[in-house]
Amino acid sequence: MFCFPDNCNGPLASALPHSSFQSSSQSSASYSAFYAKLNRRDEAGGWSPMVTDQDPWLQVDLREQMEVTAVATQGRYDSSDWVSSYLLLYSDTGRIWKQYRHEDGLERFDGNVNSETVVQNKLSHPVKTRFLRFVPLDWNPSGWMGLRVEVFGCSYKSYVADFDGRSSLLYRFNQKSMSTVKDVISLRFKSHQAEGVLLHGEGQRGDYITLELHRGRLDLYLNLDDSRSRFSSRRVPVTVGSLLDDQHWHSAQIERFNRQVNLTVDAHTQHFQTKGEGQSLEVDYELSFGGIPLPGKPGTFLRKNFHGCIENLYYNGINIIDLAKRRKPQIHSVGNVTFSCSPPQLVACTFLSSASSFLSLPSAAPATGEFTVRFQFRTWNPDGLLLSVQLNPSPQKLELQISNSWLHLTLHSAGRQRSEVSAGRRVNDGLWHTVSLASRSLQITLSVDGEPSSDVELWEPVESRGSLYFGGCPPTECHIQAPAFQGCMQLISINNHLVNLSHVQQGLLGNYNELQFDTCNMKDRCLPNLCEHGARCSQTWSSFSCDCSGTGYSGATCHNSIHESSCEAYKLSGSSSGFYFIDPDGSGPLGPTQVYCNMTEKKVWTVLSHNNSAPVKVQNSSPQRPHVMKFSYNASADQLRAIVTGAEQCQQEVVYNCRKSRLFNTKDGSPLSWWLDRQGDKRSYWGGFLPGVQQCSCSLEENCMDMNYFCNCDADADAWTNDTGILSYKDHLPVSQIVIGDTNRTGSQAVYHVGSLRCYGDKSIWNAASFYQESSYLYFPTLQAELASDISFYFKTSSPSGVFLENQGLKDFIRVELSSPTVVTFSFDVGNGPAVLSVKSHLPLNDRQWHYVRAERNVKEASLQVDQLPLRLLQAPADGHLRLRLSSQLFVGGTASQQRGFLGCIRSLMVNGMTFDLEERAKMTPGVSSGCPGYCSGSSNLCHNRGRCIEKSNGYICDCSQSAYGGATCNQEVSVSFDRDSSVTYTFQEPFSVMQNRSSQASSAFAESRAREDMAFSFVTSQRPAMLLTISTFTQQYITTILARNGSLQIWYHLQTDRSPDVFNPTPKNLADGRLHRIRIHRVGKNLYVQIDQDIHRKYTLSSDAELILIRSLTLGKVIRMDSFGEEVVKAASKGFVGCLSSVQFNHVAPLKAALTNRGSSLITIRGPLVQSNCGALAESTSHVLQDQAANEDKDQHDSNAQKDLAVIAGVVTAVVFIAVCALAVISRLLYQQRRAKRSSGMKEEHRHSTYTDYRTELHLHNSVRDNVKEYYI
Repeated sequence: MFCFPDNCNGPLASALPHSSFQSSSQSSASYSAFYAKLNRRDEAGGWSPMVTDQDPWLQVDLREQMEVTAVATQGRYDSSDWVSSYLLLYSDTGRIWKQYRHEDGLERFDGNVNSETVVQNKLSHPVKTRFLRFVPLDWNPSGWMGLRVEVFGCSYKSYVADFDGRSSLLYRFNQKSMSTVKDVISLRFKSHQAEGVLLHGEGQRGDYITLELHRGRLDLYLNLDDSRSRFSSRRVPVTVGSLLDDQHWHSAQIERFNRQVNLTVDAHTQHFQTKGEGQSLEVDYELSFGGIPLPGKPGTFLRKNFHGCIENLYYNGINIIDLAKRRKPQIHSVGNVTFSCSPPQLVACTFLSSASSFLSLPSAAPATGEFTVRFQFRTWNPDGLLLSVQLNPSPQKLELQISNSWLHLTLHSAGRQRSEVSAGRRVNDGLWHTVSLASRSLQITLSVDGEPSSDVELWEPVESRGSLYFGGCPPTECHIQAPAFQGCMQLISINNHLVNLSHVQQGLLGNYNELQFDTCNMKDRCLPNLCEHGARCSQTWSSFSCDCSGTGYSGATCHNSIHESSCEAYKLSGSSSGFYFIDPDGSGPLGPTQVYCNMTEKKVWTVLSHNNSAPVKVQNSSPQRPHVMKFSYNASADQLRAIVTGAEQCQQEVVYNCRKSRLFNTKDGSPLSWWLDRQGDKRSYWGGFLPGVQQCSCSLEENCMDMNYFCNCDADADAWTNDTGILSYKDHLPVSQIVIGDTNRTGSQAVYHVGSLRCYGDKSIWNAASFYQESSYLYFPTLQAELASDISFYFKTSSPSGVFLENQGLKDFIRVELSSPTVVTFSFDVGNGPAVLSVKSHLPLNDRQWHYVRAERNVKEASLQVDQLPLRLLQAPADGHLRLRLSSQLFVGGTASQQRGFLGCIRSLMVNGMTFDLEERAKMTPGVSSGCPGYCSGSSNLCHNRGRCIEKSNGYICDCSQSAYGGATCNQEVSVSFDRDSSVTYTFQEPFSVMQNRSSQASSAFAESRAREDMAFSFVTSQRPAMLLTISTFTQQYITTILARNGSLQIWYHLQTDRSPDVFNPTPKNLADGRLHRIRIHRVGKNLYVQIDQDIHRKYTLSSDAELILIRSLTLGKVIRMDSFGEEVVKAASKGFVGCLSSVQFNHVAPLKAALTNRGSSLITIRGPLVQSNCGALAESTSHVLQDQAANEDKDQHDSNAQKDLAVIAGVVTAVVFIAVCALAVISRLLYQQRRAKRSSGMKEEHRHSTYTDYRTELHLHNSVRDNVKEYYI
């Protein structure tokens, strides 16, 4: 390429002759295209089309290929005629056009606002072309279209070779083979075929490189001395690009240094690393371009060879085409390679609208009375009408349409008779497909892409009548339910006569509506893939969607993690101990990882195990040949770093039992054994948090068996001893490897054990700052939020308004603010004009209580959540600007103008999964202080089980309205005893899904991804089968949990009424064993997570991710209405439930508690006897023993004598506990029977006071949605 980008901005149109300017029409001779040069004033002073011109355009022929970097426009001189926006098309030949798109996919160019000002638009990526076409979109409403234009750029040197599909160029090396550690290969190509090899080379040791077009994309196969790839039957390419068979030029470049490779097509780059150990590419004899010839058989190819043109082909600085053109001996030509690019023969048209596009063509008279239709099409849409034709004898009609990605041919006859056949599959893949339709004798045949035809049988011969309608049909002519076709068509042939689409455009043939000629204006909305976290992108003509299945994320672009960021966050949401997936950086690039959350102690511990948890015995190791053990954790290095960094403290126990095995050399103090930290650095301290001290814990605690040594093992005793230490210096954790080097002497032996990594606390949750001056703010680096951003935080204030945060660019901005005492506003501008979302609360938000805010913006939509108020959504424009371009600093608690500052507290500020350290920044900022005053502003667990801490002037109270527990601090079990006829039904006041989405309607494609339920309850029973919990909707959906006949838990999800329900059986274990069992069920989209007690964790995938629509009720115990239930559910429902239910929670509803505290409410229906009980608390006493065992399972005992002693003690303790529990159970049973006899008659309709009066919940959901789940404490 011979062009100078720094100086590539010269005017190209001003010196062009009259013939270089053409147009669709002109108002008169004085308004002709030639007068459209910039600043020209003669004649009419510019170009204007005829008023009747439906598709006006102005075209400039640059006479040769040039590199174009900018365009400029003016209106018509001294007039009210100008164009305010336009499209820019370019072409090599003036026949096939491509629409220019900006970097973010925007197609529209900004034009003029008057007739004289010059408006220049620089191209975000230059184009190399000869023809340019300006297509006006909008103009002065008080005038007409008027244009004067200029084009800026520079000359461009082109070396072209044309390959006819049977030819290639071979570049032969001077030696037998060529070995390179660095390669740069660049070229431009254009093709109308989706397949073809561009270059290939291979070597005898197995190296190879192949670049080829495949299905319209570019595949690169590259192997550097990787024997696995050499002998593998399936070679996996790196793929980039799309729609590369569009007969337009595309640039490709391969850059390789050792194993690092960049593959670039147009503006899209894939970075990757080759497999294997090789660093160089060894190619024997030659590189071939355009195909892969078989050895000794010139002209034949292993794969389909390239058909099209290649320009400026460079291999490591060598101009291959120039050498071939000059017939240099290094180049061998196979077949017919010419050095000029032949003009394309295929001209396409684009159907733009799914509602009104159509092409009407007359039927050419066939010679035999039969008819044939043949054409090619490409599209992304799964549905659309391709062809409709009336047949004789009348009334008969033939329709060809795409339906669910298949082709369907339907023959409509008299009397509503229909005949149908299907052909093809997934024809909406964006590739060209050839359709052939013919009537012969007594059948109509349909063939797609040369596959075997499908036939419709006829009673009599038919022929076409009237016009044939392609892509759609005007309403006056036919009544068709299918949407019109959106996509491209070419090579339309009717009765073996090829249709000239230029005649259609000129009005000489047929009729059309909403068509664009001479171009296939398709756009791949999945390139680049804007779905995050590895989600799969699919598309239609006008939009794309993301499949988040299996990613651990949700949302329109799979941006939001479905998992909490820490065990601390799980506890605050009401969870108990167990295995959980945590996502330490939220929506950031790190994925989720599974950990054990131990919540049995006051501190919440995060436990990460590794692959060598058992004690390891070591003998015969020396410093020269040490024993080495590597530890692999069930988390990546980056995930481990994020978890450790975000925790308040971490620790890892290392136990070293030794007999004549030292840790340090007693002569010079050098380590004989050591361990490696997470970075792989050598560490030789064995306890504590002082990494510079090479000692063991006994030295730090001054209790070593021999005070002459820093470690017990260094005494080198014949008897067993040990050095046990807790490593707690966070920057070094976890242990990645241990090296033992002193067990090779007689009698030497060691047994070591490295425990799990254990961390507690979440530094981000209570990281807070107080703003007490309106002009004060904290500032941070600019937000990195071009394509997606999520912002979440808590605030509390007494001020009526204030800006929480703001970041500005040249024109773009993003801002979250309290705009009034009851309204939070999220506003931003990415270039499409300001967008504003507001959430209004029924109660004041400046009530000095904590409130939660989460704002998100991505390329598809924006959302705003405040507490549990309905989510506000705003869809992004389909073809608007995508990138949010910010340049200033991020201001928190104020603005750059120091106006409308925030007064109050902000905590737990996170942006895109990254925590902002407010406390540290506040220490150096006037008017801002670290932390936040108040009882509810610390990490102490004042309120439990989702209870919300409420500040009071002289203390605090716990709001337990959305907790399934009661009491002053929300820690008292709410338990009820049921018998066979008992049930509690909670009727939702208004349809639940309508309430949550009332404020905004999401598109149907994405509303499903927000479907989620969270259920938790405990039970004790000996009955089987039994009905536990049922949720039903007005649309015949249901969720139910039952105990089957064998006592196992079954979970039924019936989300789509036309399908069978999903049934899950997490464990075959009999849960009807008279013991307390805790169940938690959590669903996000298709993912279902089930936890039973502490030890059973399951993940399932549902067949549907549909929402529950119009929830009717939730029932505990016996169910009367059993609409569409399965047989096993019906049996369990009829049996009811006999036993104790406790702490029942469904999302933010606690139905069991509501039944006890609101007996007079119309939302609560109680059937049969219902007795308040303490059975949950009683059974809890036994479960603590099991929890303690689970919490301590990572602490192994290494001394055999100690293990025996502990076993004896554990046996005694277990026996004592068992006896005590049995005694308590007998006593409670007697008390329960007495209490039931006294209370059964008085609990039918009577409204009574109870211990929950002070914490009574208001059942109107819209009054309680302010409470935020992440504010809860346990």
